[in-house]
Amino acid sequence: MVWGLAATSLLVLNNHKMLAPYAPKGVNRVMPQFKDKAKTPAWVGIDAWMTSFTVNTAEMQKRGLAVPTGYADLIKPEYKGLITMPNPASSGTGFLTVSAWLQLYKGKKGWDYMEKLHQNIALYTHSGSKPSKMAATGEYPIGISFGYRGLTEMKKGAPVTVVFPKEGSGWDLEANALIKKKNISADAKTFLDWAISDTVMTEYNKNFAIITVKNNNPVPAGYVSNPLKQIIKNDFAWAASNRDSILKEWSARFDAKSEPKK
Repeated sequence: MVWGLAATSLLVLNNHKMLAPYAPKGVNRVMPQFKDKAKTPAWVGIDAWMTSFTVNTAEMQKRGLAVPTGYADLIKPEYKGLITMPNPASSGTGFLTVSAWLQLYKGKKGWDYMEKLHQNIALYTHSGSKPSKMAATGEYPIGISFGYRGLTEMKKGAPVTVVFPKEGSGWDLEANALIKKKNISADAKTFLDWAISDTVMTEYNKNFAIITVKNNNPVPAGYVSNPLKQIIKNDFAWAASNRDSILKEWSARFDAKSEPKK
């Protein structure tokens, strides 16, 4: 069993026929875009995380700079050397963001956008949360990361705001699946049933704006009011099938600014 793995990674496993299809009890409640499209799904999502910017407002004020509101702002010359983001080869958050740019801007234009952004990037990190932490300390005032991490820094008292880009956020799912093997434990199936139950979904919703089952729970503080409208239309199958070629191209173009691996 795999629990809480990114859906894109599960699709890679599924493409290699490594998953055992299973329909957890209540799977019909899960919204269609958040589960495998097969009649008996190979994977089922539980919650989603999305691209955001963590911006240190105190540092921006010192520099007389406006807080960026979208991807188009990040390539403005005044932000040169002020931005960090995760390396997509070592961070799921980095990959979902790069994948979003390629889908939003349609291939070559997506790479062109990243070339322009690269001029403003100070560092590519090997952690999805590190850009938010660096923004919180003021080391680099703009961190491309994911919403929950930025909001955590804000709750700790850091002088930051969390921006969900106006063009739409890249996103991925935490999802569950069964690994294909000769004997699959009944307990594993019971666990996957429990993992999409209403009680557990309510717990996910305390930290994540998007859970995969519709409900009337309030959106956690700090997120956009309608998170389902914030996320882009995401082709997971395309992202999984093209992941290796995307990472190879990205590394060839941009890896020189990545922090050293420990």
